[in-house]
Amino acid sequence: MLAQQRRQAILERVRATGGVRVADLVRELGVSDMTIRRDLEVLAERGLVDKVHGGATTTGPGSTEEPGFTAKSARQQPEKDAIARTAARLVRPGTAIALSAGTTIWTLARHLVEVPELTVITNSIRVADVFHRVPRADRTVVLTGGVRTPSDALVGPVAVATIRRLHVDTLFLGVHGMSARAGFTTPNLLEAETDRELVACARRLVVPADHTKWGLVGISTIAELAEAHVVITDEGLPAHARDELAAAAGELVIAAREPADTRESL
Repeated sequence: MLAQQRRQAILERVRATGGVRVADLVRELGVSDMTIRRDLEVLAERGLVDKVHGGATTTGPGSTEEPGFTAKSARQQPEKDAIARTAARLVRPGTAIALSAGTTIWTLARHLVEVPELTVITNSIRVADVFHRVPRADRTVVLTGGVRTPSDALVGPVAVATIRRLHVDTLFLGVHGMSARAGFTTPNLLEAETDRELVACARRLVVPADHTKWGLVGISTIAELAEAHVVITDEGLPAHARDELAAAAGELVIAAREPADTRESL
């Protein structure tokens, strides 16, 4: 079993039971105590589990907990980059797109700076800054305005009023969590309202979300899984989650990491 597969198995066990013991994992997975402790350290550094004496427990985020942009940007970087590269291939020159807030969408924006004749609607300060730093005379960027959230999204009545008058070809929607029961969710009520308006203004909905978003549920639903025309995730998504997403969404795309990203450090 590869390290990535083993860590995914550990994470699924933690989420299913609420906690794991190192001794139990050593016996079940047939690896050394040191290997399991290193796996738990990696998962803890990514914010996926909390390390405790002799094992690990779920991080237990509340439905309204909203990490800041900097904290989120350090998580799942290789996965987010693979997802962003795949999502960028869906953008054609001369189209109008909407980019919501979130670190995966911010990563996507960096892959779109050279696309010609692009019109971009966004409620993300960070996304707008990406395009501002690489200007093009043939590109239009519309920043909605609104009240700033911890994830640097602009939300509320001003953002909603701006978006309501617009129409785009494709929306790339960043989400806090996704599940079969709750759909695509966010921990911020005002952001949910703004994101729902973005969904309504787009002909096509694309959700780029890494595997750690599966099973997380924020306080408010943005859209049901079935509303997504395309969901782009990474190879870490468990088989049962792939089946549920593939059955509900229009298309499920698994983004492969570049070879350099898959190398295990010794």
